[in-house]
Amino acid sequence: MTSVSIASLSWQTPTNYTLFDDLSLTFGSGRTGLVGRNGTGKSTLLRLIAGELSPSSGAITGPSSIGYLRQSAEEVSATTVAELFDASDQLRILRRAERGEANADDLEVADWTLEARLETALTSLGLDLSLETQLNTLSGGQRTRAALAALLFASDDVLLLDEPTNHLDRTGREHVMNMLRGWNGCVIVASHDRTLLEEMDAIVELTSLGAKTYGGPYSAYLSAKKAELENAEDDLAQAQRNKAATEARAQRAAERKARTDRQGKQLRASGSQSKLLLNAMKERSEGSGGSAARLRDRQTQQAEADLNAAREEMEVQAPLNIDIPPSGLASTRQVLNVDRITFGYDARAPILTDVSFAIQGPERLAIEGANGTGKSTMLSCIEGKLQPQVGSVAIQVPFTLIDQEMSFLDPAETVREAFARLDPKATENDRRATLARFLFRGDDADQKVGSLSGGQKMRAGLACSLGHSEPRQLLLLDEPSNHLDIEAVETLEAALRSYDGAVVAVSHDHAFLKQIGVQRWIAL
Repeated sequence: MTSVSIASLSWQTPTNYTLFDDLSLTFGSGRTGLVGRNGTGKSTLLRLIAGELSPSSGAITGPSSIGYLRQSAEEVSATTVAELFDASDQLRILRRAERGEANADDLEVADWTLEARLETALTSLGLDLSLETQLNTLSGGQRTRAALAALLFASDDVLLLDEPTNHLDRTGREHVMNMLRGWNGCVIVASHDRTLLEEMDAIVELTSLGAKTYGGPYSAYLSAKKAELENAEDDLAQAQRNKAATEARAQRAAERKARTDRQGKQLRASGSQSKLLLNAMKERSEGSGGSAARLRDRQTQQAEADLNAAREEMEVQAPLNIDIPPSGLASTRQVLNVDRITFGYDARAPILTDVSFAIQGPERLAIEGANGTGKSTMLSCIEGKLQPQVGSVAIQVPFTLIDQEMSFLDPAETVREAFARLDPKATENDRRATLARFLFRGDDADQKVGSLSGGQKMRAGLACSLGHSEPRQLLLLDEPSNHLDIEAVETLEAALRSYDGAVVAVSHDHAFLKQIGVQRWIAL
């Protein structure tokens, strides 16, 4: 079986928030892109399919052989490349055989083609790694590619890929797309990467209203979605007009009834008509008036129901508002000076040597390079977490670093508690207002950081960093668009364009760097 079927699936968060309710969906063979705004449940759905979570009700059927790439490379439990491929035991047998120490049982189970097949899987993702390589020595992009190579090696019937191109350079992304083009089974890819989504055969969109399947690629989905939204807007406008007209008719009828009642009272008071006649007129009026009132009530209720149905056809999406406080950075102010630094985690094998550059005023600088060339490590060195082996770094203005994994957030804290810890001078009202602008309204601000999706965690980190009550004049950004949905990326781009401070950005998304106004590039 190379498909996955979901029937009447329901699932609630640990805080009893219903994320899926009676969801039914089928993923067929081929490549399906899973899209939707942050928080709609893309990663949760993949975890449910993978068997890491159990549904509250409903069923998921599919093959037992399912490969799962998690969104964060930090979640991999293996310590070496061999462990990642689940090949450590077999490799030990081969090593004993090489030394002439293998027994009969070893020789019976030995896989003499193993090393060649492992090398083929690694090179297909552009990796030249020893099987003994420690995963913690690799960059995030290298770990992602190694995990993909392990999935390719396992030859599972179904692949679940959660943001597979996050952290990858241009070469790495091309390797991922080549891998997907050659895959014959069922692949479900949760992603905000528009280039990758253009490779899909179908698109499944998750919204607060449920799930809907569209034909691929992504551009076809966008066209269909645009047409649907235009129709939904027309239906909503018509329903609003119908409700207004129904209410106006009901109001006019009520006014006519009131005038008739007043006239009846005046006739009764004047004594010009017999009481018997007046009573008969009153009974007829009340009878017809009651029937008309019930009809108007039914019409009004129907108009309200039609309006609610039209509203449900359009997902109500609160806009993300990223408002970076003005920094007041003067154009002549020295911001950063990096003076001939040599840095790395091993003094015997530094990553880079003799690196120098400086920033003055609100400059925009990008650090680029392939995975593993030291971009994130350089930001750690600039921030002060990693001391250079030679040379010096001087930051002369208030700054903040927003890293790939939002490591400054504590998983045990709520979003509101994290904001209070990172910005203790902000008032409770200021915290609530800032978090609301980043879509953490009301009880949403009391979610534990550890329970957030990748995109929600990124929004929480951006809120705590960019919404700080004390303006930051330098932003150090390490892949800030990772995990964000497409609308949120565009909103972040607009906010950074209007920001009046300095920016040092690491990103493989050249469109993003262009949109935020990068003026200078450092290639590692």
